[in-house]
Amino acid sequence: MSATPSRPEPEPADAPAPEIARPEAPPPPPFALPPLFGKYPFEGIEVHDPGLGPYLYLHPTYSPHTEGKLSGRPFQKTRMHLVERLANHLMKGGKFTGKKSKAISTVRQAFDELAAQEKANPLQLLVNAVENAAPREEVTRLQFGGISVPRAVDSSPSRRVSVAIRNLALGAIQASHKSTKPIHSCLAHEIALAAKGDLTSFAVGRKEEVERVAQSAR
Repeated sequence: MSATPSRPEPEPADAPAPEIARPEAPPPPPFALPPLFGKYPFEGIEVHDPGLGPYLYLHPTYSPHTEGKLSGRPFQKTRMHLVERLANHLMKGGKFTGKKSKAISTVRQAFDELAAQEKANPLQLLVNAVENAAPREEVTRLQFGGISVPRAVDSSPSRRVSVAIRNLALGAIQASHKSTKPIHSCLAHEIALAAKGDLTSFAVGRKEEVERVAQSAR
């Protein structure tokens, strides 16, 4: 008489969730870490939001330019430097289209202005600005028959970082269109306001608006 195969026991309801594979930073190089633009060190940069930590890529580099090595490859934004992603979004502002070196030069000038005004590492200010401008939930629309109903959904950490960087660059571009200040000054002002969580910042204001709409659609 054949033995009845045993069924696997169901996991208890309070069992811990399985670990999610996170993108890992490359191992540290065997030589001295180069500061960004030759001025701003990467040591001591703190990420206060644990959910965004794995997606804020801050590997040491002198000039953030991957030369298109990650283009056309899915899910490679987490392997691109945070400063380079900011420069890429500046290139969507019209006069920077296709001018990567000019966009990086604008970010460098904005960092110089931030360091002079705030007396802090501009990299830390950029990280704080992204954390304060990253929306935690957004609104999507579900179709029920012929009726479209808004529903609040949680934003993934990768999308939170992307939306925050996009709004920081968009706020700087729009501010430069409304004033005579150069765009690097507008970018430095936008990062400084967002790093403090000021609602007058375009990125922080957009985040608060999105979360308020999502709260009403719960």
